[in-house]
Amino acid sequence: MAKKILIVEDDEHIRELLRLYLEREGYKIIEAENGQVGVDKWREQDPDMILLDVMMPVMDGWQVCKIVRKESQVPIIIMTAKGETFDKVNGLEMGADDYIVKPLEMREVVARVRAIFRRFAPEEKEKISFDKLTIDKEAYDLIIDGKRVDAPPKEIELLYFLAQSPNRVFTRAQLLDEVWGFDYAGDTRTVDVHIKRLREKLDGVSDKWAISTKWGVGYKFETFDKD
Repeated sequence: MAKKILIVEDDEHIRELLRLYLEREGYKIIEAENGQVGVDKWREQDPDMILLDVMMPVMDGWQVCKIVRKESQVPIIIMTAKGETFDKVNGLEMGADDYIVKPLEMREVVARVRAIFRRFAPEEKEKISFDKLTIDKEAYDLIIDGKRVDAPPKEIELLYFLAQSPNRVFTRAQLLDEVWGFDYAGDTRTVDVHIKRLREKLDGVSDKWAISTKWGVGYKFETFDKD
């Protein structure tokens, strides 16, 4: 089931931009144009996360944060146009889980949303196994057909990330954000190079899985039912 994100923001353009980017990532979006509506929709919809602007009419973000925190530990990301340390510290002390300074950079927003969801998710397994393949993220080991194969850390992290969600397609931009980080200065060709090297290592190992290309979109770790 798609996670629900409540966007509480009085600027209609910013709300629309956030909605477009986050819906593209598979999230269900709920919108509120001021703090009071935000509180009402939080109680009605029970979202999995709140993106909360600070400066709003009717009720500001600080008031919303106080009300929500009295009743819930739902993750909150504060959005503020002010970069002063006071605003950042104030938001975190009031119970926010993260903050983003405007003007918003959408890749950063998406990356921070994902990071918060990972933090609140059940602890993930550090080892994933498929037919003749084991990816051990904790030890940074890649085991192919029972033998340890040398691979750079980023190749292992990339393969691990894809294999965590079999048959789900990820764009190159998503893979850059998740594996290299949203502040990485390189381009999407980096992903293509690492995929090519992984395919060379994994070629012919098994007919039950493969790294597949979705042309015009990105890559996925595809599994096949051979029973």
